[in-house]
Amino acid sequence: MEPVTGIGLRQPHYEVFMAQRPALPFVEVHSENFFGDGGAALQLLHQVRQSWPVSLHGVGLSLGAAAGLDPWHLDRLACLVDRIDPLRVSDHACFGRGPDRHANDLLPIAFTPASLDILVAQVQQVQERLRRPIGVENISAYLGWPDVAQMPEPEFFRELQRRSGCWLLLDVNNLVVNALNAGDDPVAAPCAWIDALGPQAEVGEIHLAGYCDARAGTGLVIDDHGSRVHPPVWQVYAHAVRRLGRVPTLVEWDTDLPALDVLLQEAASADQWAAAR
Repeated sequence: MEPVTGIGLRQPHYEVFMAQRPALPFVEVHSENFFGDGGAALQLLHQVRQSWPVSLHGVGLSLGAAAGLDPWHLDRLACLVDRIDPLRVSDHACFGRGPDRHANDLLPIAFTPASLDILVAQVQQVQERLRRPIGVENISAYLGWPDVAQMPEPEFFRELQRRSGCWLLLDVNNLVVNALNAGDDPVAAPCAWIDALGPQAEVGEIHLAGYCDARAGTGLVIDDHGSRVHPPVWQVYAHAVRRLGRVPTLVEWDTDLPALDVLLQEAASADQWAAAR
């Protein structure tokens, strides 16, 4: 059975990755790392693109910001898309900027009709500029909007897809992190979230990662992408595959990077889980 799992390609792995040339269905990079008009990083990305499909995953579009999109950021992303012709393009359902500053963080939006209107309009704006549907990811959130009446998150994403034509980047690790921080069952609650998407949901990619359980210190589980995938995430992933099929999957690892072989082992494990559905 053909593999479905790629890896996030990070700078410390560039040299060994190009030397080993692992058999992967795709790799994913952070879009903003390649916004320059030249340099070694962009040259390497062109080399990677010659042998592997590349997915561009952004962290800075701020799709849910009431202040609107940053024209410079969208211009640079459009230029990169034209250069690389990526397999997929995605970002997050969040905000990170105001009228005069960028928070450099993925801050949660309220799941309200007003927030949905903003997100739909700005997703459509990006899609028109890039001439393709984009993926929008559910985020891990450490604060919320307790005094605001909100839609259930799966319903919010269903409406976003229906109205904008985007696809969902389902981050399973984020679902588990949010469940743990809410005191919910870390398998049952995320599985129910996936079930609530309904049969019409278009999930174009799934993300898996490790988290840091710092409840003895900060009181929170942190989505740090700094370890192997934890057992609850694997269990929810198996449920997602049963419900959604063998969706393209990515193993993210961004902090405390291990040897490349460890990351490739995690990708192979994900393929085994997907094949066993």
